[in-house]
Amino acid sequence: MMKSIFALLMGMLSLTSAAQEWNGKKSAVVLTYDDALNVHLDNVIPALDSLKLKGTFFLIGSSPAFTGRLAEWKKVAANKHELANHTMFHPCNGNLPGRSFVTADYNLATYSLKRVRDEIRMTNTLLYAVDGKRERTFAYPCGDTKINDSLYLDALKGDFVAARGVQNELVQKSRSDMYNIGCYSINGQTGAELIALVKKAMDAKQLIVFLFHGVGGEHSLNVSLKAHSELLHFLKQNQKDIWVSTFIEAAKFVGKSGRGS
Repeated sequence: MMKSIFALLMGMLSLTSAAQEWNGKKSAVVLTYDDALNVHLDNVIPALDSLKLKGTFFLIGSSPAFTGRLAEWKKVAANKHELANHTMFHPCNGNLPGRSFVTADYNLATYSLKRVRDEIRMTNTLLYAVDGKRERTFAYPCGDTKINDSLYLDALKGDFVAARGVQNELVQKSRSDMYNIGCYSINGQTGAELIALVKKAMDAKQLIVFLFHGVGGEHSLNVSLKAHSELLHFLKQNQKDIWVSTFIEAAKFVGKSGRGS
């Protein structure tokens, strides 16, 4: 009898522990959107707001969809979405294969460390003027983390809570490296395929970070409005098990867990 009671209690504790994995939920999802596009304001924000979900927008400081619509971005921030740093001019290493889209002016391979760091800090200042926040996260343009052999964000870690890369991976709660967190880059997947990725994270009790560019157009990397909507509705319907968070809040949780506190 005592053994049965003990087994029952242990089972209940196990279930409680599993349910507390991610801020009281079994897994976590972060929705990130890169490059400050008009469709983020026109398509994504209304879709998120209609379901009371929050997203993270990695903004290019010089993007016309940002500079020309600052009042709208202020409203986005006031509604608890995250405005995050994606540099001032989106420099990428133009010397790599498939990088014909990189212009000579913004070829990361010809940047100095001082230039990229100055532009990143300038973008933080610009974002502060919009949302009044000091804490910030970063996303590497094109996933490029280095100039020559130097990790250019190393000297700026004090400026950021965390940084997002582009490598496909689920994120463990015990992760210690907060400055190259992986994600799943989305381009053309169906709603069912996006939901399958979430279910994969749920089964593993881990965090999945989505990387979107175009949503309903405006970028060569794009997902349809239908697929995006199906994902959002699945997340809303399963909020008892899924913590839908901004990147900065999820990163703080992971960082705290990784320190064992």
